[in-house]
Amino acid sequence: MRGIREFSDGVMPIECFKGMASLLSTILHRWPPSRYTVWNDAKLLEVLEVMRVKPDFSVKVAVMKLYTTIALCGNGAKKLLEKGESLLHIMVLCMGRSHPISVRIEGFRLAQCLAKNEEGCLKMMSLCCDPFVKAIIDGMSGWTSHSGKIANDQMSLLLEACHLALISRWAGEHHDCLWEHGIDRVLLKLLLHDFQDEPLQQLLSLEEQLSIAREGLKANFLLGLRPYVWDLLGWLAIHCREDFNPNIQGCELRIGILITCACISFVDSIRKGHQICQNDVADTLRSEAASRAVMMMIYSPCKYIATKASDMLYEILRPTSKEHLKRLMHMLKIRPSMDNVGMPNMLQTSINLVALVCYSGIPQYQSHIVENGGIHALMDLIWWCLRNDIHIGRLSLAPHLHNTLSERTCCWICKEDWEGNNILLLYGLWGLAELMHSGSSGNTVEIFGGQVDYTEAQFVSTLQGICSDNSGTSPGIKWYAAFILKYFGLYGFPCKLGRHIVKALNMNEYADVQLILTNGNSLSVHGVILSAQCPPLLPSEEMSHYEKASNGSSGGYDTKSKPEKLHKEIRLSSHVDNLALAKLLEYVYVGYLNAGEEPLKKVKILAKRCNLQSLLIMFGRRHPKWGTPFPRYDLSLALAPAGLYFSYGLLLNPQVHLDIMFNFFHVLYFHELVHSHQRGIV
Repeated sequence: MRGIREFSDGVMPIECFKGMASLLSTILHRWPPSRYTVWNDAKLLEVLEVMRVKPDFSVKVAVMKLYTTIALCGNGAKKLLEKGESLLHIMVLCMGRSHPISVRIEGFRLAQCLAKNEEGCLKMMSLCCDPFVKAIIDGMSGWTSHSGKIANDQMSLLLEACHLALISRWAGEHHDCLWEHGIDRVLLKLLLHDFQDEPLQQLLSLEEQLSIAREGLKANFLLGLRPYVWDLLGWLAIHCREDFNPNIQGCELRIGILITCACISFVDSIRKGHQICQNDVADTLRSEAASRAVMMMIYSPCKYIATKASDMLYEILRPTSKEHLKRLMHMLKIRPSMDNVGMPNMLQTSINLVALVCYSGIPQYQSHIVENGGIHALMDLIWWCLRNDIHIGRLSLAPHLHNTLSERTCCWICKEDWEGNNILLLYGLWGLAELMHSGSSGNTVEIFGGQVDYTEAQFVSTLQGICSDNSGTSPGIKWYAAFILKYFGLYGFPCKLGRHIVKALNMNEYADVQLILTNGNSLSVHGVILSAQCPPLLPSEEMSHYEKASNGSSGGYDTKSKPEKLHKEIRLSSHVDNLALAKLLEYVYVGYLNAGEEPLKKVKILAKRCNLQSLLIMFGRRHPKWGTPFPRYDLSLALAPAGLYFSYGLLLNPQVHLDIMFNFFHVLYFHELVHSHQRGIV
């Protein structure tokens, strides 16, 4: 380090710098504790900034390698990203076609480290989205083949570019850039090398699309890259905008062929349907990625992609669909023993589950699945996963998501993955949610009739436990558990804290706000709860009054003065229904509400006026958008000045016992302390 820090051009040979940089890179790669002294050395980083702009390509390689090993440390990556556009500009240039492949590879590897988590990725996209995406597209498309083979160095570059392109797993403006720069054309070239779409002046018929796709896939071109292609196609679909129009983009034909290729690969995996042998693991891994891509397209928010994928899959499956579905249902009812819970069995179970989720998304098959015990099969599998504490993440089923860099990282704090480390449970809940709300599921008596392993009450309680704050499950799993609870009349997000706070809902003597309806009826509530959970129920002038009163010169509330009026009376509009308001308050206090179809209509109107977006998602029929955070019961606003003012008013009420308020604030403080720790504040 001292040699690099004291390096000055012209005094020491450039080969000496390269040698020292190479040695330091090796040390940082093998010994994580050494990284701190490097990324925390301002003088050394200044020398690297000077050296990275040298015209000598071998110097650029040395600097990029050193940057990459620094970025293996999460804190080191943050330090590099603080340099902003200056570093990213050089990195993107090194990824471009004007540089030798060795330089480009190191540029891609550095970018992978900086984009290891969503925060780093979005930071880079905010600074250089378009050139960054263009470099990825160039890396994935600037290759040539001879007799179906690609040179080793070009293949290495292609692999690095494909791996970096997996930033598509996160939503953001880079998705629009990927479409604009022709990601569809790139993916199609990786699947069907000889496909030419320019001479075609009109859309192909279904038979023509199937013929082109089948012949191209049979060529077995770049088989090792197909999992990347399927994953990218799936991520692009699940994050695609609802109004995305391929006609405007000029890519309707290419997207149609890509969807057809994925559906063919998906159906082939169903038709095989056998246990995995050692010699076909690679083929099954590709089948897993293809099946997952089809699932994500069927459930894409983009209406065009979702409709196209559903229609194409239905047409391909139609000749033998019932036979394959019957075999699929049989395989899903077979549970691996706990002595045989290994990757092959879990991989096959995952593929079967994804297949059933795809079938469940096609209306023509929903009633047939239900009639043949699909709901029972999924419920049994969910129960089996929970009872045996099965934890299999996608990383375990997709080796292509790993690389040598990811195995050497340290000090990274990554945001909780939306799908989590229990992929079987996620798929099971996903399929069950789709079937239960399809209109073919019947009633709860039919579903739980004859069931001996668990009752309806046990199943509902289990789903509520999954949604709980401390369940340890991922946001995606929680969302689908909450969606299934809708079938049982429970709308919202059950949590442990809500079960404590709900006790205050009927404690009218401690309430400080009265909501008065036009018919004369009134409901007594706690302003501190409303201010945190549903501020629109409090008039803006009241909120501003509380905030003004609580924001004195000292930044707190005046402990010597007494609020002018302890009980605030708020008169509501004539459009507010008494029962609807009671149900909405149930949601505000508990985190969810229990209601039938008739009261829900009025609750929906009230929830919309109160801008309770999370609750409105639950009222809809569509699945949660991939990556949507699971709402948490957040009373932290009650610790803000306005909330403290409300609570202080309660403390001045002689009828309110101090131990009740102490317990209330203890719950608030503990709740905020836990989430502050999760956010890295404490």
